[in-house]
Amino acid sequence: MYHSTSSPRPSHSPREGLSGPRRGTSEIGSPTSTRNPMADWQMREKRPLRGPRPEPTGPTLKNYITPAGLQRLKDEHVFLLRRERPAVVEVVAWAASNGDRSENADYLYGKRRLGQIDSRIRFSHETHRRCRGHRSRRSAQGSAATRVFFGATVTYKDTAGLEHVVSIVGIDEVDLDRGYISWRSPLGNALMKASPGDRVDLRAPAKTEHLEIIEIEYAPIPMEPFREPLGAQSTPKVERS
Repeated sequence: MYHSTSSPRPSHSPREGLSGPRRGTSEIGSPTSTRNPMADWQMREKRPLRGPRPEPTGPTLKNYITPAGLQRLKDEHVFLLRRERPAVVEVVAWAASNGDRSENADYLYGKRRLGQIDSRIRFSHETHRRCRGHRSRRSAQGSAATRVFFGATVTYKDTAGLEHVVSIVGIDEVDLDRGYISWRSPLGNALMKASPGDRVDLRAPAKTEHLEIIEIEYAPIPMEPFREPLGAQSTPKVERS
């Protein structure tokens, strides 16, 4: 009997013939292996399957404004849009035609001024859009003058017995020298919806003060009208003799 010296051929399954020989767990990460599991993990971390989801936008914060404050905002908007901005654009165009812009003071100042004007125009437009629907509703509620709402002028007495008079206005109309407080301020929140004779609590970080409502009045709250700022580009320059 003759014995063959060659080793027997290993048997291959049909699946192994199509996909190639299987690798053992000891071959993964060996010097001869082309697969790097650490690199695969890092690639999955750097390239996620999904991007970050944007957070849903919250509800628009409502705001109120007095009729006089709204008119002042409209006058400023018209001045900036129809007079001041075109005048500044003209200066910027003239300065840009003079050559080098990097050291051109007129050009640099004009561009910065244009950014300020556009920001203020957007602010006035957005404020007018958010406040327009609330002005008439609060005015109608104030006709009875029995409870404190936006636009009310309130006389109250503090703990020491001193009387104070405040008017509740919008957050952009606050003037403490004239007694104009915001409807979202701590004092405005304490007075809101109170009636004459009620006692309310003004909570402050240092202490809590007890206030007594004396009188509520709904009358037009005067505001300073819009005036052109000093040094505006659209203001005609007075020639000195």
